[in-house]
Amino acid sequence: MEALVATGLQATAAKACVSSPRRLFTTRMAISGSTLKVTKQSSANSPSSLSPQPLCVRYSSPSKCQRFAIRAMSGESEKEIAYGLPIDLRGKRAFIAGVADDNGYGWAIAKALAAAGAEILVGTWVPALNIFETSLRRGKFDESRKLPNGSLMDIVKVYPLDAVYDTPDDVPEDVKTNKRYAGSSNWTVKEVAEAVTKDFGSIDILVHSLANGPEVTKPLLETSRRGYLAAISASSYSFVSLLQHFLPIMNPGGASISLTYIASERTIPGYGGGMSSAKAALESDTKVLAFEAGRKGQVRVNTISAGPLGSRAAKAIGFIEKMIDYSYVNAPLQKELLADEVGNAAAFLVSPLASAVTGSVVYVDNGLNTMGLATDSPTLQV
Repeated sequence: MEALVATGLQATAAKACVSSPRRLFTTRMAISGSTLKVTKQSSANSPSSLSPQPLCVRYSSPSKCQRFAIRAMSGESEKEIAYGLPIDLRGKRAFIAGVADDNGYGWAIAKALAAAGAEILVGTWVPALNIFETSLRRGKFDESRKLPNGSLMDIVKVYPLDAVYDTPDDVPEDVKTNKRYAGSSNWTVKEVAEAVTKDFGSIDILVHSLANGPEVTKPLLETSRRGYLAAISASSYSFVSLLQHFLPIMNPGGASISLTYIASERTIPGYGGGMSSAKAALESDTKVLAFEAGRKGQVRVNTISAGPLGSRAAKAIGFIEKMIDYSYVNAPLQKELLADEVGNAAAFLVSPLASAVTGSVVYVDNGLNTMGLATDSPTLQV
């Protein structure tokens, strides 16, 4: 999201502090980027000049006046002022876990944070690392990297990551020797956190944008214990682990977000393998982690419940296009849900503008979560 220029100050009942009964007339003045209608003194000798007396603007207390440097402003230059609240993340560093291509929510969040000025680090699943880095290096993502100001998003560093494993001791031998992991090292959560600490010292933003359910196409009644626990491990406990290891290097006032789905609280036939359970756990953990991380590190924790997106990862469930069509027909806002809209919401949640928002599930789904009845149901047809 492209940052806007701050208005600087908000005046609700401002008026000039003047004591002279001489004739007054009004003009437009600019104060720290805002426009304010104030009075200007003129005398008989110099009717068109500003009074040499300092101008004082009152806000709340009639007994106190604050002095501001005020410059006269023409009507033409007044039009050039940009109004609005900025999402300014300059000087902030974000680590985004789960970026492996350029068409998912993780990528959109990275772009939004970069557009707001944040420095971007990403963690990429080890088996997808080589393809991702090669595509990035060869410019295949350049079109997708374009920011609102025309520049390209700069990913400062890509770390190999498999968030299923907390430490090297947790990695089974068959994974260590798997050819898809050959050539990569230090990719457990603990090792990645240590590497980021060594390279950069600290971060301000942690994003969890990863999930996996090996039996996602199976109904819950047919899901094995192993498949169920694998979904929980990769999709919800991985967030606990990431925050556990990164919290010590997160600066106070930082923020963390994850991605969830409405299947956590509504039945979505076909979204199986324990994935609905994993999303429910993720949302519950968000509330607990908000308390613990808030008290321990002054870090906020929220999750975004995003609507369906036709990403490569989402296509694993097999019916994502039907879910997108269903959302379009039945959501209050009948429009395509864009990944950038989730990215923009994430940028807000990790910014100072959301400094009092924590432990929340924020829906970015065109309002589909509010519906209790499918408007395209055959039973409604007359």
